[in-house]
Amino acid sequence: MGSHRKPSPPSRVRVAVMTTAAAGTVILSSATGAHAEPTPTVASVKDQVDKLNNDAEVATEKYDALKAKREQLQASASQMQDRVASGQDKMNQLQTLLGSVASAQYRNGGIDPSVQLMLSANPDTYLQQASAENQVTDTTTGLLKQLQSEQRRMDQDRAEAAATLAELDTSTTALAASKKDIQDKLAQAQALLNKLSAADRAKVNGQDAATTRASRSADRPTYNGPATGRAADAVRFAYAQLGKPYRWGATGPDSFDCSGLTGAAWAAAGVSLPRVSQDQWNAGQHVARADLQPGDLVFFFGDLHHVGMYIGNGQMIHAPRTGENVMILDMSAMDGSYMGAVRP
Repeated sequence: MGSHRKPSPPSRVRVAVMTTAAAGTVILSSATGAHAEPTPTVASVKDQVDKLNNDAEVATEKYDALKAKREQLQASASQMQDRVASGQDKMNQLQTLLGSVASAQYRNGGIDPSVQLMLSANPDTYLQQASAENQVTDTTTGLLKQLQSEQRRMDQDRAEAAATLAELDTSTTALAASKKDIQDKLAQAQALLNKLSAADRAKVNGQDAATTRASRSADRPTYNGPATGRAADAVRFAYAQLGKPYRWGATGPDSFDCSGLTGAAWAAAGVSLPRVSQDQWNAGQHVARADLQPGDLVFFFGDLHHVGMYIGNGQMIHAPRTGENVMILDMSAMDGSYMGAVRP
């Protein structure tokens, strides 16, 4: 067998060179492999922001409905609590009268067994036992029946008040969740906008020079069209709000969301509309697009989450979304989402 020589290990200098070269390769590879996040295009940001704002408006209508329900529950709970307090006052008065009967009998030589029974038992038990023992007098029967009726009504009022307060708690929790949902969507939209230049942000928000001029109070038009009566009052109110900012959940006077604007406009004309757009859809006569008149409410999207006010010539006034102001818009810009119209 031939002899084999073991290969000599590389020198320290050679190892150092190899190590340095390898490290350089890693560094170079990392540098060439890393990619900066591409700058978003105005079109892509607009698509995403539009979707987020649309989702936020859906959530806003949900928030508005929950807020209106919460206010109704608060009013209902307050009324029920007032009824319970009133019922307790009546109970106290009846019990005072019963006590007077007992006192009068005591002064005359002792309390009648029926009155003793009456004072020591609840109304239902008293009437059952006293009737069985033939111990009921006309006076005590009348008082006890009143007391019995009042007790039952008060118990029912207490139960209803408790149920309403529990529902109010649930509604308050849902309201907070809906509010957070809106804030999250708007924050996402703002984060996308922050990636753009100021000029591009204005393009995404539709804030061109013409829009900016139309938003200024000095350039705000007034309505001089053919509408009369309440419809004219509603349209004039809507015109007077041009340039005011959209704010979710707002019903004026300084800012509005979409259904807040239409509701406030018709309220100024003496007509009360429901708070949210879906309910406003059922608040009047439905009219064909060809028959639209100034003052009619016009609705958009399958779930009816957006509403504006028709002002004639194919145009409407509406509160668009966060970041924009109450404005006049040609309805053709939203043809694909138009759902119908209602005349309050």
